Amino acid sequence: MTKLRVGLLFGGRSGEHEVSISSARAIAKALSAEQNASKYEILPFYIQKDGHWLAGEAPQKVLGTGMPLLESQESISEGHLIAQSPWQSPSQVSEVDVWFPILHGPNGEDGTIQGLLTLMQVPFVGSGVLGSAMGMDKIAMKMAFEQAGLPQVKYKALTRAQVWSNPCVFPKLCDEIEAALGYPCFVKPANLGSSVGIAKVRSRQELEAALDQAAGYDRRLIVEAGVVAREVECAVLGNDQPKASIIGEITYDSDFYDYETKYTEGRADLLIPAPLPDAIVRQMQDMALQAFAAVDAAGLARIDFFYVEATGEVLINEINTLPGFTATSMYPQLWAHSGISFPELVDQLIQLALERHSIG
Repeated sequence: MTKLRVGLLFGGRSGEHEVSISSARAIAKALSAEQNASKYEILPFYIQKDGHWLAGEAPQKVLGTGMPLLESQESISEGHLIAQSPWQSPSQVSEVDVWFPILHGPNGEDGTIQGLLTLMQVPFVGSGVLGSAMGMDKIAMKMAFEQAGLPQVKYKALTRAQVWSNPCVFPKLCDEIEAALGYPCFVKPANLGSSVGIAKVRSRQELEAALDQAAGYDRRLIVEAGVVAREVECAVLGNDQPKASIIGEITYDSDFYDYETKYTEGRADLLIPAPLPDAIVRQMQDMALQAFAAVDAAGLARIDFFYVEATGEVLINEINTLPGFTATSMYPQLWAHSGISFPELVDQLIQLALERHSIG
């Protein structure tokens, strides 16, 4: 049987570059597992932080060490194939049968790379342009959830221009946020992942500083009302007939689930399955599938919820269409506890990509 050549695309220009490398290493290991080794051949492609694409030995080196290559000159001196884009390395790109992009954050899970892969006319794992873009932009995402009738926390959408362009209007803007959402509230860039640029604020002074900081990351901002709730997550797998996993819960001692808490060992604990009433579990699973459909996601997604235990409310927080994919990440762990091993999960995602491409 001829092996399918899987283009494992990782690295990228976002702040989640190192997370992408960790995810890629885990996927490469899964593709090399006994049940997959006879079916797939890995062709790794590494995008450096400066945007250069590397093929050949360089991606293998990164997968082996887990450390990024920071300078293009370093790669050139080592004799690796380097290109400004995949179009400049046709001999390598044209060999790929199916792509597995594992680029987290902007320029990776926001529809940009998905558009490029669509133009290549080769199947790829995960959502297409629309699903990826809506899953990345928190404002568009929340509007889609609202249209689908999914309950969520109160929020206010803003632009960088509202924050920076007119100092006379800024105090009024803060007044409106305080009146609509109160304290504490969360200020977020609309298009960044892994809690980058997010701040929890409890006063006017903190609000002003957080808005200024978030505007430095993105021209679209969102402010959300704080809520006392448990944070729980559900994984979805599939295309037109997706299925939902069991529910997992995140517990931590920090003020909120920020970048440091997410990626520092021992700072957060995952409870799988989450200790929840059966009716709440079924409700979350149903809402997860509704959210998946609302943004036109495909292949995989992780949907995050707030469970307000005092009232029994379930509020949808967000969808992540390209979640962390290390062996200890919530998405693969939820499926492992649902009966799908990591190697089997990777295999199913590739098969789903081929299925979606064949249907068109």
